[in-house]
Amino acid sequence: MTKTHTLALTPGDPAGIGPDLVAMLANSRTVDRIVVIADHNVLTERAKLLGRNASFSDYLPEKRAPGVEIIHIDCQFPVTPSEGDHRHSSYLINTLNRAVEGCLSGEFDALVTGPVNKEKMMQGGFDFSGHTEYLAKKSGAELPVMLLMNQSLKVALVTTHVPLSEVPRYISRERIVAIVRVLHKDLTERFGLDSPHIGICGLNPHAGEGGELGREEITDIIPAIDSLREEGINASGPFPADTIFTSHQLSNFDVVLAMYHDQGLPVIKHSAFGKIVNVTLGLPIIRTSVDHGTAYDIAGRGGADAGSLQAALALASQLSARSQN
Repeated sequence: MTKTHTLALTPGDPAGIGPDLVAMLANSRTVDRIVVIADHNVLTERAKLLGRNASFSDYLPEKRAPGVEIIHIDCQFPVTPSEGDHRHSSYLINTLNRAVEGCLSGEFDALVTGPVNKEKMMQGGFDFSGHTEYLAKKSGAELPVMLLMNQSLKVALVTTHVPLSEVPRYISRERIVAIVRVLHKDLTERFGLDSPHIGICGLNPHAGEGGELGREEITDIIPAIDSLREEGINASGPFPADTIFTSHQLSNFDVVLAMYHDQGLPVIKHSAFGKIVNVTLGLPIIRTSVDHGTAYDIAGRGGADAGSLQAALALASQLSARSQN
């Protein structure tokens, strides 16, 4: 018999497509218990705007049946679909905090997050470079690792939301070793991969061309890979980023580690945008997320695709099941 898992879901920016996706989810059949942490009025108004008959049961902690329930968190300022508002930042933080606290206490088995707008969050007074960093700080994790994945490809990052001009100073032997340790541990324990093979990108064009196009490969990346191999971790590289993502090369690896955000993510998003899941490794909780942004341009207008949210919920359920075995 399939076990019902309790998944906390934060829809994200109330002016974006997060509420649209929840409205689409509300009356769908699910084997899990999905607890939406959001303003009840925002969700029902969005459903009405979209012409959907969405209903949400109040969350009852003792209930363990499949379905969609809601924990109401008040959004104090008006919400206009498609119009982002920095005043919603406190509301978003409150939804995240409630979800993380529930995951840490064991009330929820996993957290699934909808999209937020980092610019609006920072305008609202929060030091918020992204969900990944905020959730690590909130849960006490030392080193979160961003992993995006679909059914055929996994891409992890050494640096996440860092300006391109600052990336080289984050590329150190110590950081790469620490990132790969987290990656190896979670792929082994949470995903059940036996000795996962990790392909590591270089930072520079042609992986530095022997030092002619940059020396980070020589000074940091190669020594890091050597250290990891000595620990028994199956790591290879550095490979030029323009060739490691070819189908022939990808067949050799369980995951590719890119040095920075726009080195790896455009490849996987081009391959299957809307079907990708963002997973944060290195946390004491399970967290998955959609692969897209707030999409203000279509919020409240119909046309949103719930594929990534459905994939994020499915993966959160799978990881929860594995963690409880």
